[in-house]
Amino acid sequence: MIKLLAACSPGVVATRQDAASLEREPSIILEPLQEFLDRALLGSGPLSVAPIGGGHSNLTYALDRGSERFVLRRPPRGLLHASTHDMIREARLLRALKPAGVRVPEVLAECETPDVIGAPFYIMEFIDGHVLDQDLPPALAATDDYGRLISYELVDALAELHAVNPSTGPLGAFGRRGGYLERQIQRFHDLLEHNATRPLPELTRVGNWLAINRPAQSEATLVHGDYRLGNVMYRVQAPPRIVAVLDWEMATLGDPLADLGYLTATWAETDDPADPMLDLSNLTRLPQFPGRDDLIDRYANSTGRDVTGLSWYQTLALWKAAIFLEGLYKRYLARATDDSYLARLHTGVPELARRAERQTEA
Repeated sequence: MIKLLAACSPGVVATRQDAASLEREPSIILEPLQEFLDRALLGSGPLSVAPIGGGHSNLTYALDRGSERFVLRRPPRGLLHASTHDMIREARLLRALKPAGVRVPEVLAECETPDVIGAPFYIMEFIDGHVLDQDLPPALAATDDYGRLISYELVDALAELHAVNPSTGPLGAFGRRGGYLERQIQRFHDLLEHNATRPLPELTRVGNWLAINRPAQSEATLVHGDYRLGNVMYRVQAPPRIVAVLDWEMATLGDPLADLGYLTATWAETDDPADPMLDLSNLTRLPQFPGRDDLIDRYANSTGRDVTGLSWYQTLALWKAAIFLEGLYKRYLARATDDSYLARLHTGVPELARRAERQTEA
């Protein structure tokens, strides 16, 4: 049974012996994973594994055992920078967020070592919902004014997240209140040096501009760090309602406008040209969806925050995205993945770098 199931999903093998015979490390080794699930009392019987989600970085799999379903999250394959793809930190953050009322899945088990599947991972509950990346569930598409309702729900969930008190419970352990913007600039400057596969002078210039023009941080809230339409899950029934916010790898305490800047900088409008970040939200190019300015106004009215300096945060978002994507392109060149999206980053990252530099003049 295990060998049959392993053959059905790329990157999934049955045993450690099978894994040792591969040129590229597998993403899942079924036999030790099944033993881990047994010890954690998560389901029983044969294990079926299938990739889910449209992400291009960390890997997510649905695990089926009999009538029960779970979700596994692990880092991408290949050599990784020490400050990225920390799945155990993400799992612990989810455990802290759940009792604070944040819309996140429940974490069921963690494995801190690579002994089981070749990398640290965690298991969380399966939530029935839909990630709105390229298409809409029929029930939502039939909703009057669905674009506005989906978009405003996304903004309202962000405002809800930023209203959580990070001083309560264990949340305060996931970041320092001050110096967030300064640390972000330094961290991604270091990542640029590590990730770069070719000269990217625009990113160097943008980094210098960000440092010189860095605003003062007025408050500290929870910051998701990768908040966009493709990282939330909506229920399939109307009206649109977010049932889970996903992908918390980059979350910390920091400036809430960083999330708003990222959301709006990566929000595609009808006439926007293609680039590797806007193309992740092609759905919002439909005329039924409001534009970036509407999202900004919705957030400002909901939270009362001053958003007049948001252009700096949008520049930060584009700069960070380009650096992060260059790291994914480096993994592609190293043959750690054959994701076709990453092949596009040969031209996509320089295009995004040029867009970030144009944003400094906005």
